[in-house]
Amino acid sequence: MAQQDHDLCVPIDAGLVRRLIAAQFPAWADLPIEPIEPGGWDNRTFRLGDQMSVRLPSAAAYAPQVEKERRWLPKLAPHLPLPIPAPLALGAPAEAYPWPWSVYRWLDGEPAATNPIADLTQFARSLAGFLGALQRIDATGGPAAGQHNFHRGGRLAVYDAEARAALAALGCRTDIAAAESVWAAALGSQWRGPPVWVHGDIALGNLLIRNGKLFAVIDFGSSGVGDPACDLAIAWTEFTGASRDMFRAALSLDDDTWARARGWALWKALITVAGHDRNQRDADKSWQVIERVLADHRQFDGK
Repeated sequence: MAQQDHDLCVPIDAGLVRRLIAAQFPAWADLPIEPIEPGGWDNRTFRLGDQMSVRLPSAAAYAPQVEKERRWLPKLAPHLPLPIPAPLALGAPAEAYPWPWSVYRWLDGEPAATNPIADLTQFARSLAGFLGALQRIDATGGPAAGQHNFHRGGRLAVYDAEARAALAALGCRTDIAAAESVWAAALGSQWRGPPVWVHGDIALGNLLIRNGKLFAVIDFGSSGVGDPACDLAIAWTEFTGASRDMFRAALSLDDDTWARARGWALWKALITVAGHDRNQRDADKSWQVIERVLADHRQFDGK
């Protein structure tokens, strides 16, 4: 189904992609074009033939990510243990579509969000290895946290008012005092090391698997350099028990960083259950995340 953002006067559908490709990259004009389902939120993605994909921002806020990925992904890729998207071509605004867009090499894996993971603990180890490698890449000149990546890698304080409003809206449906303690701990420290690379949106939909194992990491639109805590929220959204322990043990990060990571996970879950975020509609899962975060906070803080 074609999707149309409020910023656009043209739907982002296969027809638009076909016209853009034909006009700007005629050598690919005869290749089949198919939408990727489920569709993304920040971008719409289409398969172009067997070896490529086309990615178009869905709103003006996401358009700066195109140039960022084109510039930085080729620099990051050689240092990472897993494949990441490889930009092949940069498209220009046309056909009433107002923003730049990209053609990438196709990565032949399946989203972990909709396909079975063979061993969650091994998956956690592989993901930690990827993030550790990403954090070790020279971050000199990399894009600092800001609006371009919705402050991933920056200070959680930018979301303080939003988080507190969500907490107030929840009333007695959770342990407000414990949640406030988690939030205070997250705001009470900051990253003291040099800025490191962050992916910015480590979620199962952006992790591809093959034969049940982690194969590739996609969608670096929220990437930047700064505090790695934002990349750790998956410890509570997807991992439990042994898999969470493995994820934490495999990353050499201090307790304050994990406290900030709990803050990132709590903020996202709170705004979801409070109805402030249309990106995630699974409120039941977000309630589970809140309870996991609170339990983890009590364990590590001895409360």
